[in-house]
Amino acid sequence: MGGFFGVASKSSCTLELFYGVDYHSHLGTRRGGMAVYGPDGFNRSIHDIENSPFRTKFDRDLADLKGNLGIGCISDYDPQPLLVQSHLGSFAITTVGKINNMDELLQAVYANGNTHFQEMSGGQINCTELIAALICKEDTLTDGIRYVQDVVDGSISVLLMTKEGLIAARDKLGRTPLAIGQKEDAYCVSFENFAYINLGYSDCHELGPGEIVKVTPEGIETLVLPGKKMKICSFLWVYYGYPTSSYEGINVEEMRYRCGKMLAMRDKGSVNPDIVAGVPDSGIAHAIGYSNESKIPYARPFIKYTPTWPRSFMPTSQDQRNLIARMKLIPVKTLIENKRLLLIDDSIVRGTQLRETTEFLYQSGAKEVHVRPACPPLIFGCKFLNFSRLKSELDLITRQIIREREGEHDKSVLSEYTDPESERYAWLLEEIRKRQNFTTLSYHRLDDLIESIGIDSCKLCTYCFDGKE
Repeated sequence: MGGFFGVASKSSCTLELFYGVDYHSHLGTRRGGMAVYGPDGFNRSIHDIENSPFRTKFDRDLADLKGNLGIGCISDYDPQPLLVQSHLGSFAITTVGKINNMDELLQAVYANGNTHFQEMSGGQINCTELIAALICKEDTLTDGIRYVQDVVDGSISVLLMTKEGLIAARDKLGRTPLAIGQKEDAYCVSFENFAYINLGYSDCHELGPGEIVKVTPEGIETLVLPGKKMKICSFLWVYYGYPTSSYEGINVEEMRYRCGKMLAMRDKGSVNPDIVAGVPDSGIAHAIGYSNESKIPYARPFIKYTPTWPRSFMPTSQDQRNLIARMKLIPVKTLIENKRLLLIDDSIVRGTQLRETTEFLYQSGAKEVHVRPACPPLIFGCKFLNFSRLKSELDLITRQIIREREGEHDKSVLSEYTDPESERYAWLLEEIRKRQNFTTLSYHRLDDLIESIGIDSCKLCTYCFDGKE
């Protein structure tokens, strides 16, 4: 997915920018970048962070990045921030989102006189460079950002730095969050609102959908008021969000406790495991909620080896991600042998890693492995955020199984597979259970997920679960 952070301060912003960006490392896997504006003008540094943490790559750059204005990002794909010189002046820009109509927008820019873009590996162009070109089609930066929000199919949030300050714009439908922190003589802009707490900032303002603000060391100016319609990603609470983050006033950790509680209430004693466990790290809070409600002990029958292994989704190769997922979980055999385990993972995407985890639990002596994913079955690939590296919706275990049963006309009956009261839904879960070798399988229902979050369903994006935009 990716995340960004920016600082507008009356003094040097470099260290705060460095640590604020680093606090977004859970959101991206390939690139990190920082750009500052100071006495020497614009300065920037970008590094590959696939095989080492953000801090180790950028620590050496801090002495050269001098300024009181700065923006930075963690990115899954594109090197950024970019430095741009245009008829609107010089600026630095970073973005978070997904563009589905890239070819259409490229043609519009070419027709407007833009002659070329830098080509990256695989023939792709940098999405942030395209966004910058679209912004520059208009007469002001604000008008350009509004134009981008209108023409992008997908989602796009923008953080831009000029010589005068920062301009922050949340996605038109608020699919991703954007918050502002405040302290004496400084303001910051952050994807994750926890990222500025240890830097001495307090919560100041959470941007609404489509809202655009200008941020300077002196204060905040609203350039475009927020829209009324919102579709914030529900998966932020289930998986992507850091436990200490809050979106729309709803804390991630607390939501996950409620999620686990509702999973336990649905089970109502229908299973009798000896312990409840969460797949580290995102399943742990859900499992604690389940344990608190069911009174079944919470335990850690396997431990993630954190000193060297990164998160399993980091490598671009699926085979390498599977290997890391297997290597980093170390079993505690005395907590597994002859035990009935109930396991909570945030989700089941392809199913490969969870199946291997289940097999290793059986090999370590488990009698039963019951699985409770913390969200409904993923039926549709995300159209709005880079949630996963699916090459096709048929990478999803659900869609593979549905295609085998329904054939090429499977899309006409997908809605039945999202309905927990339907025969097709029950059949799908049983088929997944058998293939994954779970003792029992029960997903978090969508109505329960919405209640766990505590926001009106009309304000949540649940497309990956129900296909509704």
